[in-house]
Amino acid sequence: MNLLQLKSPISLVRPLPQGGLDVVGDVHGEFAALHALRGQLGYDSDGYHPQGRTLVFLGDLCDRGPDSVGVILLVQRLVYAGGALCILGNHELNLLRGDAKDGSGWFFDAQLPGDSRYLPFARPSDAERQQILAFLRGLPLALERDDLRVVHAAWQDAEIAIARQAIGAHAHEVYQDYHGKVEDALQQDGRHQRYLDTKRQWRAELEDESTRVPFLDAIADYDVANQEGNPIRVLTSGVERRGARPFFSSHKWRFVDRVPWWDEYTDDVPVIVGHYWRMAEPLGREVVGKGDPYLFAGLDAHAWHGARNNVFCVDYSVGGRWRERSTGAEIGSRFKLAAMRWPERELVFDTGERLQTR
Repeated sequence: MNLLQLKSPISLVRPLPQGGLDVVGDVHGEFAALHALRGQLGYDSDGYHPQGRTLVFLGDLCDRGPDSVGVILLVQRLVYAGGALCILGNHELNLLRGDAKDGSGWFFDAQLPGDSRYLPFARPSDAERQQILAFLRGLPLALERDDLRVVHAAWQDAEIAIARQAIGAHAHEVYQDYHGKVEDALQQDGRHQRYLDTKRQWRAELEDESTRVPFLDAIADYDVANQEGNPIRVLTSGVERRGARPFFSSHKWRFVDRVPWWDEYTDDVPVIVGHYWRMAEPLGREVVGKGDPYLFAGLDAHAWHGARNNVFCVDYSVGGRWRERSTGAEIGSRFKLAAMRWPERELVFDTGERLQTR
């Protein structure tokens, strides 16, 4: 079946409503933070705002936090009631694809033993599991109106055009379609086998931070091809290119770097994204297992960025609160959940701070 054929008249890029918006960064299972932020923004328990504002969730609702089940089911209720919108992040796509990754032990039995650092966390019943997947299948990849664009990781014109044309298809179906095409190409030219051979040779070292590994070209080439050849991956996890050095991040050695695509974004329309683990205050990201280059180095923590100064990452690393709990630090002292009020351009944190961005 051609995934771009009509199934229903719904695109993966959908309109934002008019009026005031509150664009919420990655929640990562932090239900208490989400509850607090909704209160700071003035919403009641049903998602109603006295000024008629709308909540917009940037994806990555789940993984690492104590209650991914509660977060997703709450957002589902708000979306179905008409008081909120939500797009897919890379973590939701992992669920839909059955791809167990770090932090997803709340959902996948196979990942449960490796996620002991994140315990305790709620796990879904069988009925809740199906409810969660049904909700996520219906979510778009991006939202837009004349004065604002919203996507989880990267607004790239070519990839957005493909998502627009995917009428009636689910995002994970389009993902799998492109993934299969890339894998076929990699197998034909031998890159897939070189990747497998290298992974086999360095199996133990690739997940051992204490062991330095050389730059593994076969893994870098394979990973870049899979990233840049799949438009759904680009929109949900960003632009990636061959790195300059190996780095250890999220429990494995990596060889590709995330690229600050906003430095090449020249459109007039502002874009709000999540995904990139921005820090509200100076802090070594290695404390939450992130060893890749920090894309906001030298930038004020509350500033817009990019070639036109019209892109803003509103992910303030609330997914790292498991570290605060494990060390006994004050919850919210380092890692925060934030929302951007639009068009006011005011940043609101679950911990109560309100800052005018610039």
